[in-house]
Amino acid sequence: MEKLVIIGTGPAGLTAAVYAARANLDPLVIEGFQPGGQLTTTAEIENYPGFPEGIDGTELMALTRKQAERFGSRFKGGEVTEACLTCRPMTLTLTDGETIEAQSIIIATGASAQYLGIESEQKLIGRGVSGCATCDGSFYRDVPVAVVGGGDTAMEDALFLTHFASKVTVIHRRDQFRASPIMADRVQAHPKVEVLWDTVIEEVLDVEKNEVTGLKVRNVKTNEISQLDVTGVFVAIGHKPNTAPFIGQLNTGPTGYLIANSTRTNIEGVFAAGDVQDSVYRQAITAAGTGCAASIEAERYLESMKQD
Repeated sequence: MEKLVIIGTGPAGLTAAVYAARANLDPLVIEGFQPGGQLTTTAEIENYPGFPEGIDGTELMALTRKQAERFGSRFKGGEVTEACLTCRPMTLTLTDGETIEAQSIIIATGASAQYLGIESEQKLIGRGVSGCATCDGSFYRDVPVAVVGGGDTAMEDALFLTHFASKVTVIHRRDQFRASPIMADRVQAHPKVEVLWDTVIEEVLDVEKNEVTGLKVRNVKTNEISQLDVTGVFVAIGHKPNTAPFIGQLNTGPTGYLIANSTRTNIEGVFAAGDVQDSVYRQAITAAGTGCAASIEAERYLESMKQD
């Protein structure tokens, strides 16, 4: 039986692994369906402390993993498909059918940005297509960009991007935003923002560059096709926390994110860190911070079990 199992290898999971290993908890880390997490789709990170020249997202996660391994963290491929968190010991079932027993668990499975799903978009994620304006906006200084969506997140992204881009075009499939009125008004009043109503993206263009050069868009009412010249596309249609194996056992908020009190969930011995419990900030540094906190909480929990 494992003392501590950490699920996920993004900044939260790997930071938890570093701290847990240094505390002699001998953690087992389940890599998940996307080893390294969402950062592996980011070509350059400029806002993570300690790297004044920036660093590639995949490299940052590889270095953090190496640090965790140095202290004794063990890694196992696969994804958790089922969990019994009320069992004692708790059990996790992996994709290959293997069952792992654990005294404590840190869930750091992250959240997945929801994309449009068109082929041309998928191949350009990280090369002009992004799901995080806060992460990538500064790379688009003095060039035109587009934001897809009509909710508060899309409005926030559009306003944030006006600090960098020469122009921000908001593309929305309906004729009115579902965002709060105050946010919608701010966007529509901003001199750098233009709104394309009743419009959807048909294709993300990458003419001879393997990076975004424009968009082919269609008006859903007239079916008119036109081209929009942009060098960045920010898809802001929501994020989905990766919580499927834990549904019905852990408390979640209205949008599906795990509810955690200083990383503690409603089940004793189960902790949540990173984007799986954070619908607000969704940054690598905040995820790493909660990974640290979750590891310390797990250490205290395991120590209390010994005393009992």
